Parts: sequence; structure tokens; C-alpha cells
Amino acid sequence: MEEDKELEELRRRKLEEYQRRIAEAYEKEKERKEIEERKQAILRRILTPDARSRLENIRLVKPELADQLELYLIQLASAGRIKGMLDEEDIKKILKSITSTQETKIRILRKE
Repeated sequence: MEEDKELEELRRRKLEEYQRRIAEAYEKEKERKEIEERKQAILRRILTPDARSRLENIRLVKPELADQLELYLIQLASAGRIKGMLDEEDIKKILKSITSTQETKIRILRKE
């Protein structure tokens, strides 16, 4: 009898833990979706359809670069530094400035 009660209590605690974990995961996913929706709303407001298409193409090839570009664009928009909508050419220029600062050159010096 005593073992049954202990086993039942253990099961109940495990079930509560699983339910808590599921609820936390649900909340995190909900928050992530809200943030993504806000990001997309800002990007729709500042980018032309061609520019958004360019951004999605970049995401297919280099997701981390697309994330960095999105963050940069959102920061510019939040600071009020974007007037009007950015087109595909603007995105190309911004990309060039971002990627040129990221390039790292490695020189190998050999002893003779």
C-alpha cells in the first residue's frame, strides 16, 4: 500500500513537471512568433516587394547574413534613419557595406 502511494505521488509529480515544461515551451513559441510578426511588419513597411524578395533569397543562401541584415534595417527604421521605402538596389548597397566589413584576409608567411 505504501509503495503504491509513493509510486502514485511520483507519477503525479512527473506529470506536473511535463505539463509545466509544455506550458513553458508553448509560451516561448508564442513569444517568438509575436517577435517575428513585429519584425515582418516593420520590414513590410520599409522594404519594397523586390527588396523583401532579395532578403528572402539571401536567407536561403546565408541565413545568418539575412538575420544580421534584418536587425540592421530594423535598427535604422527604429532610429528614424530610413525615409521612404528601400528598394532592391538599396539592399544591395547595404549588403555590400555589411559584407565588406566582415571580410577577413589571411596571409600565410612562410619561412625560407
